[in-house]
Amino acid sequence: MAGRRHYCSYFDHRYLARGLAMIRSLRRFDPDALFWVLCLNEQCEQALARLGEPNVRAIAMAEFMRGDLALEAARADRSAVEFYFTCTPSIVLHILRRAGDEDTVTYVDGDLYFFASPQPLFDALGDMSVSIIPHRFPAAQRDLERFGIYNVGWLSFRNDARAHDVASWWRERCNEWCRDQVEDDRYADQKYLDRFATLFPGVVAIGHPGANLAPWNVARHDLSLGQEGIRVDGEPLIFFHFQGLRELGRNLYFAAHDQYDAPLTPFIRRNIYRPYLETLSAIRDEIAPVIGMDAETPLWRGAAEGGFFARIKARLQRPKRYMRLFLKGQAIRVRNSTR
Repeated sequence: MAGRRHYCSYFDHRYLARGLAMIRSLRRFDPDALFWVLCLNEQCEQALARLGEPNVRAIAMAEFMRGDLALEAARADRSAVEFYFTCTPSIVLHILRRAGDEDTVTYVDGDLYFFASPQPLFDALGDMSVSIIPHRFPAAQRDLERFGIYNVGWLSFRNDARAHDVASWWRERCNEWCRDQVEDDRYADQKYLDRFATLFPGVVAIGHPGANLAPWNVARHDLSLGQEGIRVDGEPLIFFHFQGLRELGRNLYFAAHDQYDAPLTPFIRRNIYRPYLETLSAIRDEIAPVIGMDAETPLWRGAAEGGFFARIKARLQRPKRYMRLFLKGQAIRVRNSTR
């Protein structure tokens, strides 16, 4: 009998709208799954408790860190974002230890959005223990493999000895070194994935073109719309990775396609970005009173941007970049969900 599927991720209250969009979109196709969220601050933990999201289990950072001396030591010598990267294999192991013998644990980034069932990805896992997904950079962007051949956006672990070995090795490496920079054969928590298959048996790379479609690889794929939804090289779009998406003002966003010389076509705007951004708009209206913020206030800015005045300063320092993005067609505006 197949076991239960567990998904895990982490974010704070500023990323909560994106996290909920990911969870709810995935729940449409995997309603019986259990979702685990490592809450990076108390506001996120309290908001999830008040929202009562079905099949979502919030993990407080204090609980997660309790007695973990290696993780405490790692936190002391790196930045906040580097520490978050460090936590990725630890949260996987944390859930593996709670899961049943037949279960799978899948780490998912908070900025994913699902358009179809992930069942083909579990079919691809088959009898193997761990699955990873390559970035699939176009030939012109192949130099970006210095950041890793594989992306951390989706990783599945069967709850068996081989998967525990992989996750434990990954955790040890991240605790030792996890920087937001390329150094030798390391980059954050990500480039370690390049060594999984060479060091351990039971690791499979997923080649499905509709898995982890993203700004960095969309240029190499053919997209179309059929009766069953969006197709990528003839296969269903399972999920899109909205990496680098930034918000300038209320319902005004900038995509990151220009970083990869990738198109942001009317098709992509209409069929991929617009449904996602309209979902975010509705969710932010829903959660703004729960987290004690006005719905007009951006809710998912990066932690490094700090408070109100720090954000204003950052805006003033980046007008040229935003103007360039406007001129390059990277701006996307969506209607307010309630007006």
